[in-house]
Amino acid sequence: MNEETASQDTWWLASLGNTLIWARLRIRPAGTAEVLDSDGNTLSYDGEDTARAQLFDADFVEFEGLDEEDALVRGFSLHEVQPPKASSDEGLRGLMVQSLGRTV
Repeated sequence: MNEETASQDTWWLASLGNTLIWARLRIRPAGTAEVLDSDGNTLSYDGEDTARAQLFDADFVEFEGLDEEDALVRGFSLHEVQPPKASSDEGLRGLMVQSLGRTV
């Protein structure tokens, strides 16, 4: 088993108007954590709790923890969005900010 397959990833999002901002939290086998932010930067933390606290402080919520009602309060439906996908972190960079394409 290599380090990539042993890592645990979760997706987080924040909403700003009609824009969704994604972040990926990766828990490493040693217990350290990394957050890939919307600018494509990888931020390292000493553990999962610290990384989660930083995401919460920045008004991010865990995507898997959202229900449809929570999503609608944030201005989107769970049926409309999914976490970005790419074969590399570099490929994710341009996908971490997503416009919902709505006008008010």
